Amino acid sequence: MNKKKKKKTHVPFRLNILFFLVFVLFSALILRLGVVQIVYGDDYRREIEKTEEVTVNNSVPRGKMYDRNLKLMVDNQPLDAITYTRKQGTKQTEMVETAEKLAKLIEKDTNKVTERDKKDFWILNHPKLAAKKITDKERKKVEQGELEESDLYKLQLKRITEEEAKLSKKDMETLAIYREFASGYALTPQIVKNKKVTKEEFARVSENLDSLPGVDISTDWDRFYTYNKTLKSVLGKVSSSEEGLPSESLDYYLARDYSRNDRVGKSYIEQQYEDILQGQKAKVRNVTDKSGNIVDSEVITEGQRGKDLILTIDMDLQLATEKIIEKQLIAKKKLGNTKFLDRAFVVMMDPNTGEVLTMAGKKYEKDPKTGRSSIEDFALGNITTSYTMGSSVKGATVLTGYQQGAIQPGTYFYDTKLKIKGTKAKGSYSNFGNINDLTALKVSSNVYMFRTAINIAGAHYVPNEPLNISSSAFSTIRNSFAQFGLGTRTGIDLPNEMSGFKGSETSPGKLLDLAIGQYDTYTPMQLVQYVSTIANGGNRMKPHMVKEIREPVDDNEELGPVDEEISPTVMNRLDMKEDWIKRVQSGFEKVTMEQGGTAYTYFGKKPYTVAAKTGTAQAFYDGPNRTDYSEPQDTMNITLVGYAPAKNPEVAFAVVVPWAYQGHTGHSMSKEIGEEIMDTYFKLKKERAKKENTETSTDLKVENGKDVQKDQAEVRKSQENE
Repeated sequence: MNKKKKKKTHVPFRLNILFFLVFVLFSALILRLGVVQIVYGDDYRREIEKTEEVTVNNSVPRGKMYDRNLKLMVDNQPLDAITYTRKQGTKQTEMVETAEKLAKLIEKDTNKVTERDKKDFWILNHPKLAAKKITDKERKKVEQGELEESDLYKLQLKRITEEEAKLSKKDMETLAIYREFASGYALTPQIVKNKKVTKEEFARVSENLDSLPGVDISTDWDRFYTYNKTLKSVLGKVSSSEEGLPSESLDYYLARDYSRNDRVGKSYIEQQYEDILQGQKAKVRNVTDKSGNIVDSEVITEGQRGKDLILTIDMDLQLATEKIIEKQLIAKKKLGNTKFLDRAFVVMMDPNTGEVLTMAGKKYEKDPKTGRSSIEDFALGNITTSYTMGSSVKGATVLTGYQQGAIQPGTYFYDTKLKIKGTKAKGSYSNFGNINDLTALKVSSNVYMFRTAINIAGAHYVPNEPLNISSSAFSTIRNSFAQFGLGTRTGIDLPNEMSGFKGSETSPGKLLDLAIGQYDTYTPMQLVQYVSTIANGGNRMKPHMVKEIREPVDDNEELGPVDEEISPTVMNRLDMKEDWIKRVQSGFEKVTMEQGGTAYTYFGKKPYTVAAKTGTAQAFYDGPNRTDYSEPQDTMNITLVGYAPAKNPEVAFAVVVPWAYQGHTGHSMSKEIGEEIMDTYFKLKKERAKKENTETSTDLKVENGKDVQKDQAEVRKSQENE
């Protein structure tokens, strides 16, 4: 029997090879793990544990503002706020999901949502449908460099229909919240809602913080103005958390460690004193892991709210002055020939320190929707608008004449109309005959100033003959006027101050107009600086709105210690003899204190003394409705400058009423305002002195009472011992 040969199998051999390969792979793996653990273990461990430190600045409330009598003017009003802090690496879909949850808990204003926002939101929520908006041919153009990726995005936006971009009310709120989320910066709290946050909303969000990653509840602030609109334009504005840093000043603030969404002063005092009011921000060092989660947080500095400003303004005087202006505007507007009258200004200043006591301005404004007019604050007009001021500047003309040797104290001129060949006769409102410099100021002679200007120009006047003057006379007078503050910036601690306009013609007639304030334009602030320079004996003082800077304190009922006092600044000293200045001061006194003076009727019988100068200027209407007229409209500006008491000045003032009336004669609004503001000033001064005396008397009585009680107690004790 033949044995069958056994069939040889290859299975064991294949298994051995497989086992060998597995062994080799495991050996390689073990070797690799050994290398990773032994050679690179520390490196990988450090990479896993790697964290990043990010320092975040948290804003603090701004400093407050008080008037000179420590009455609160600007404060911070606390607001309940809902915030969102985005961690690094947060996806858009995660933010949308959180926004949807938050939208169910709060009401969010959707007015700022744009059509572009809606389309972006649609693309974010429908990525596949958005992708279909682009054809393969268009994608190839991107690959070939014919189009940019941004071009495809623009095509997507263009091809989204109105129906697709239409959102429900809740989706709109979600989008509005998402917009706030997306506008913030990583690890920096972003305000989602801080206006009209109800207690219910605040509580609901607080209860659901665990399911709202990045959302938190906090306290924000808003500027609160104690006196509503009074001086609000001068106090300035602060940007909102949505606005953040102004784009035009972005680099400036970023270089000073501001965050992009920080709130800053946008105008005037808030802007001018930004560094003071902003305060010291709280600095927090956040430690994040690789996923962007905050694993540790450390407060570097606690932060401190901004320092407080004590302004030079007297709010009692400011409010009273504004009421006077409003009353006068309403009354005079009812008269004839006052169709252009729409504004008036009053500035009051301490002539010895430059402290601005009032900066009042009012004007009629028409509501474009209703067509109704109302009187609004226009305090800024005192530094941002300029007018021809008329005879109020004649004090500077006389002093310039003294300085240039054109006249001497006591020089006489015969006041009658001047007739220069080829021009209309120019004169005073009356022929005053032979008068000197003091009488010229008292009665406001134009001719006296004309003759002074002619002498300054080195010319010789002959009736009905040409008048040849040197054009340099304009510069001579303007340079002298600038010493008083006329035609140049006053240096007040407010931005956007204008210097006025200088006429370009250099004809003889214009030189005469310049000498009586009917050519160049000046601001009301320049006018009060000018009269202050005369009042204090020749020092041009720098006007300022801030009196002190104080350290902040936590107690809202108290003021912190003085950090800095703003010292008076002399901008220049008049290059003129003291006797000359006293001579003009005497002329100003005659205006108010002697019969025949142009302001005697208003101040001659007052219990206080005033030195002043009136002014009337022939002008052209240059107001908001000037385009309604094909030709320039003639009008009159009326002004008044002065100081009191006449012998020891403590307050200087300027009243300016542009476009007061049409025609050569009209009302005396500037003088009436001047009378009322001076009455008010001295009335307030008397009341405060009486109050101070009463308080002092009360304090003395209390102290004396304590002494009497102490004596009685000692007597009783002595009797008991006996």
